[in-house]
Amino acid sequence: MSKKLRIGIIGTGGIAGAHMAAYKKFEDVEIVGGADIVPGKAREFLDKWELPKAQAFQSARELLENVEMDGVSICTYNTTHAECTIAALEAGLHVQCEKPMSFTLQEAVDMVKASKKANKILTIGFQPRYDIGRKKVDDIIASGALGKVYYIQSGGGRRRGIPGGTFVEGEKAGFGCLGDIGCYSIDQCLHAVSYPKPLTVSAMASDYFGKNPKYFSGADTFNVDDFSVAFVRMEHDLTFIFKQSWAMHADSLGDTLWLGTEGGIKIKNEFDYANKPSRVMYFTDVNGQNIDSYVLPSLPFDAYESPKQVDIFEAKVRDFCDAIIQGRPSPIPGEEIIYNQAICDGIYRSSKLKREVEIEIPKLD
Repeated sequence: MSKKLRIGIIGTGGIAGAHMAAYKKFEDVEIVGGADIVPGKAREFLDKWELPKAQAFQSARELLENVEMDGVSICTYNTTHAECTIAALEAGLHVQCEKPMSFTLQEAVDMVKASKKANKILTIGFQPRYDIGRKKVDDIIASGALGKVYYIQSGGGRRRGIPGGTFVEGEKAGFGCLGDIGCYSIDQCLHAVSYPKPLTVSAMASDYFGKNPKYFSGADTFNVDDFSVAFVRMEHDLTFIFKQSWAMHADSLGDTLWLGTEGGIKIKNEFDYANKPSRVMYFTDVNGQNIDSYVLPSLPFDAYESPKQVDIFEAKVRDFCDAIIQGRPSPIPGEEIIYNQAICDGIYRSSKLKREVEIEIPKLD
């Protein structure tokens, strides 16, 4: 592709700035338009980034109908991800959609169907996949060193960290902490084992902190989850325990674990992990002896350069652009993230119904 890649941004709120910052670093990319339902917001956003020639609109549809583009970033609030993504795909554009993929499982299915029909890229915004440490964990698990993985547990959580704005408005966000940071945890845990199919979910969610003005100033408008926990049965006799929180009286909900028949991995989640040589531990047996070891962090470098950190958000956006230019498949395909969305959907339904629910994923063709 000799000409610059022409990109538009739909939704010009907070996360759109991170997309724009990445795109602006690429000499082979041009931002040609933006859209936001708030009057004047798109124009203000484009002017802030010194893009006077880029066109601004008050709806995604207007942008799609009036500007020639190769792809778009969908940065709207969660419950509109599906409609904006499908509209862009039907307009013949490649799409990078922010996480969570959608609100409901059916929406995610419809997005993938639209991508297949248009033969265009649909990639979902899970930038932690580009973290060097995470890639090392994924590589160890993919090597088969753990044997058969039979148990996975998410951990972490925030001591205090409730966001504001549309994140806590149910009609716009759909989910609370589940959709904000919980979907990241699900992806971290399950991408490492090639996303087995979820079968059933039994979950509980609560909002004790978000609705209490002692802990959150916007308590009067808070109507999503700030904590959720789930027991997920998956194919291949795999158990997944999910936990996530925006606020709690603890330093962590525990460590992230993958337990296998030949070894295990633990990512330590605690306040002082930054002062330790590594957060990742590997457990196995050698000649009948228990071996508990740290996986030491290392960064790519050569003898003439310093070690290089990776800007994971920039890497995510660059990969989307390169996939378009090089005609490669989607970097983080919707077909895979449907399983992530199915679990989120199951957690939401189970917590509302207060019982276990089955997960049935519709056919994609």
